[in-house]
Amino acid sequence: MNRYAIGLLLFMAGTCAPVALAGQAQSSTPSTTPHNTVRAHPASGHATDPALLHPALLKARAPDVYEVKFATTKGDFVVHVTRAWAPLGADRFYNLVKHGFFTNASFFRVVPGFVVQFGISADPKISALWDNADIKDDPVHGSNKPGTVTFATGGPNTRTTQVFINLRDNSNLDGMGFAPIGEVTSGMDVVTNLYSGYGDLPEMGGRGPSEEAISKGGQGYLEKNFPMLDRITSATMTSPAGSAASGAAPGHKPAASSTKPTSSQ
Repeated sequence: MNRYAIGLLLFMAGTCAPVALAGQAQSSTPSTTPHNTVRAHPASGHATDPALLHPALLKARAPDVYEVKFATTKGDFVVHVTRAWAPLGADRFYNLVKHGFFTNASFFRVVPGFVVQFGISADPKISALWDNADIKDDPVHGSNKPGTVTFATGGPNTRTTQVFINLRDNSNLDGMGFAPIGEVTSGMDVVTNLYSGYGDLPEMGGRGPSEEAISKGGQGYLEKNFPMLDRITSATMTSPAGSAASGAAPGHKPAASSTKPTSSQ
């Protein structure tokens, strides 16, 4: 089923324009015969981890807390993930980072004072394979405060690989099922300064790229049509145990064992 769906319509403060946290484009004909070979990334020569060709096999359980350093064309920032906040989302994020999914992915939606969104692969073949790799929803144990990281969604139980970083207090998203998995603990100034000149998604009246076009054209499409976008050069697990987290969700004490599921795009 084609799911270039808008999962949630919001009204941004001070405007009448609806804002969507949209699900990633879903390919109507995803590849069903991934081959187990290492291919050079089309934009950079980066070797694709062959494990990414088999989304259903990437089910590793994440550590209770872990940290990821994102190196970008604008600078570095660190995301601290607390699994108790959203176990299924934390596990998915862990597997994506571990196998290099985010390498060369662009920050394709940067709306100052709202969110920064990323998580569509730079390689169209990888995008096609992950488009239907949905995870179930997690109960919301945290709050979408500034700096928190949350999976985007195209509706219930449709999270896949897209995530967003909240640039303001978006706690109104809490009651709509958006469960944060972690928070930016350093480099938030980098996040807020990512290139935003193209504005929002075209569906929202902006001049930015459409998710469908990114999924189909990958980094080549973005470099040709949106050359100013910042991108991720690497995402590296820097702390399996995490050293800076208290384990408490922002403004909320997480349940000792939360067992309900998550993805986005």
